[in-house]
Amino acid sequence: MKHIKLIPITALVLFCWQFTNAQYKYEREYRILKSQFPSEAISTIEKYVEDYKRIKFYKETDSIKVSYEAKLKKDKLWYSIEFDKNGILEDIEILIKPADIPNDTYSNIETYLNNNFIKYRIKRLQQQYTSKNNPLEKTFKNAFQNLLLPDNNYELMVVGRKEDGYLDYEILFDADGNFKKIRTSLPPNYDHVLY
Repeated sequence: MKHIKLIPITALVLFCWQFTNAQYKYEREYRILKSQFPSEAISTIEKYVEDYKRIKFYKETDSIKVSYEAKLKKDKLWYSIEFDKNGILEDIEILIKPADIPNDTYSNIETYLNNNFIKYRIKRLQQQYTSKNNPLEKTFKNAFQNLLLPDNNYELMVVGRKEDGYLDYEILFDADGNFKKIRTSLPPNYDHVLY
């Protein structure tokens, strides 16, 4: 009789553990006005970025945090500059193509994708410059010179198929193409589309 009572409790504990350890990214990105963007972040952009075009401001909320993102075009490249809720720089990302990644690095990334998905498609590929361990000026200089550095990361948005079907994934690799982190993400928010 005691064993019968333990089965539902064990199942409940396992379900709760799986739910809390799942790395889902419930991210939503909303376009906002410049006045709604953190003033500290605006000052940082104005200080370190010149001759840019088409700047747009976004507020990004996910299951973990709130952040702010400025997207702009400079020297024919698309940049995304991400700040935390206090306007402190988190990272700078550049939209790139597979040809922009060193061959060995891309080969390691492809090996990971082939080993972990039945089928996949890369939706977006970004080279990431983090502000960890670097002063602001150096982070901006490295990003806007598009340098290949040992502390760069590559962030991929992938539609991947596993046994249970297709899902969107955000996968992070280091400069050598070694896997760092994966999160399942929801499809983009299309609330702004009117039917």
